[in-house]
Amino acid sequence: MKYYLIAGERSGDMHASNLMKQLKLQDPEAEFRFWGGEQMQGVGGELVTHYREMAFMGFVEVAKSIFKISRFLKQCKQDILNWQPDVVILVDYAGFNMRIAKFAKEKDFKTFYYISPKIWAWNQGRVHGIKRSVDRMFVIMPFEKDFYQRFDYQTDYIGNPVSDSVNAHQVSADFLQKNGLGGKPIIAVLPGSRKQEIENMLRIMLQVMPDFPEHQFVVAGVSTFSEEFYAQFTQGTNIRILYEQTYDLLSHAEAALVTSGTATLETALFNVPQIVCYKTSSISYAIGKMVIKVNFISLVNLIAGKEVVKELIQENLNPQQISAELKRILFEKEYRQEMLNGYAEIRAKLGTANTAEQAAKLMVGYLKEK
Repeated sequence: MKYYLIAGERSGDMHASNLMKQLKLQDPEAEFRFWGGEQMQGVGGELVTHYREMAFMGFVEVAKSIFKISRFLKQCKQDILNWQPDVVILVDYAGFNMRIAKFAKEKDFKTFYYISPKIWAWNQGRVHGIKRSVDRMFVIMPFEKDFYQRFDYQTDYIGNPVSDSVNAHQVSADFLQKNGLGGKPIIAVLPGSRKQEIENMLRIMLQVMPDFPEHQFVVAGVSTFSEEFYAQFTQGTNIRILYEQTYDLLSHAEAALVTSGTATLETALFNVPQIVCYKTSSISYAIGKMVIKVNFISLVNLIAGKEVVKELIQENLNPQQISAELKRILFEKEYRQEMLNGYAEIRAKLGTANTAEQAAKLMVGYLKEK
């Protein structure tokens, strides 16, 4: 069968690639065409557009890029028509993929959504569009199945792929030695994988370094950005930037500063106490406050249903508050342990499942029913 997948960001690329591997096991004749990145390319198939071309965040930033997004939508729709897949598989990335779902359904293509868009957080009315346009929804958060059931829409809960990825990771035995990180304990800095995220937050995160002379700060870099790009934020420091070694870095970290997103859950599953950081344009933040309908922004706190980790957002993301919170999670044993206890509750809620395998089996089964 022919599978057309759309992943618009780095985490989606990873999850989609794992799904593709499992689809090949379930369907040896599987053909792939996709919007994504290097990890999907590694599985095989034809890359149409790299996700880095589509990395827009924030309401204002998206509005500024509306013509570029429109061109991508037009290109994607025509490409689907030309290729005639058996199914269109959408991976998160709501703003783009919801429009493609509507188009695909109108053109009578089967539509699967792998990893639900976060409509429960900011626009619950869009569930009606999902009911009309998406044949099967595969959810990865325990509370999402209940959310959709309130609207009489049945979904498949398949476990969480982040949990699978963390559990499967084999720590590099010589990580510290090969990166010259022996000696001081590590504070990991995860500034995100989007250009705007890094520009908005990395410089602020690193301003607290002088307050922690007994620790070494290490940035989790991504290969889509050059050393020159990161250098504009790290000039005047001796900080190390490690590319594509995030899981090994978290495996050795004593604490972490993490941009809100999938990385907050990954950090929790590695049992590393963290501060969740987020900053965007003033206008985007003001609009977000009006439309977002949840009490937290981090996956850690959303899954727990309570504050497990501190979220420093917008004007609260400043060196003074970062430093104060970091001292608490490093040096206050009871406070640190309370956070780790919260992580244990999250792991229990997520459970253990081979998420991609479960999803692939269900997908191939549904397609054979037609």
